[in-house]
Amino acid sequence: MAKNRVQFQEGLSLPEFLAAYRSEAQCAEALFTWRWPRGFVCPTCGHTEGYNKIQTRGLMQCKHWRHQTSLTAGTVFAYSMLPLTIWFLAMYLLTQQKNAISALELKRQLGVSYNTAWSLKHKLLQVMLERDADRQVTGVIESDDVYWGGECHVQTPGRRSPNKPPFVAALANAHEGHPVALA
Repeated sequence: MAKNRVQFQEGLSLPEFLAAYRSEAQCAEALFTWRWPRGFVCPTCGHTEGYNKIQTRGLMQCKHWRHQTSLTAGTVFAYSMLPLTIWFLAMYLLTQQKNAISALELKRQLGVSYNTAWSLKHKLLQVMLERDADRQVTGVIESDDVYWGGECHVQTPGRRSPNKPPFVAALANAHEGHPVALA
């Protein structure tokens, strides 16, 4: 029997994740590369002439107009006292689970309070929702519908029940058959 390609697709193992993002410096370097893949761009003036590091305050200062910014300013990590290693591990745990991970389990895995885990989880989920909000489903589309929930009454069973809302999902696949987006 053939293996399901979606179920057995490559991922990032926990040892690989820990090797790549074990320290705060590794996480900061990765965040800098994701934020500015072609080099530093001042978020205030847009100049690309470089920056000076202000080590004592953890800031970067634009060489052109001397605007100061931090690595996390304008990101989901802004105004957080948590280290980037905790944020990155939370992102890993949220995205590697087949089923959703609860805030209580996140609390246990990260070693933080329940309120911190709950807030962190919801901030990350909101960022993922906003990122995909404008994405259109393209390519090879598979769709299906179902009538969700409700109570079964003798007079109107199944799809005709008035208290069962319809639910429609569309899955966009790449040409290789890998899922790209779900709407």
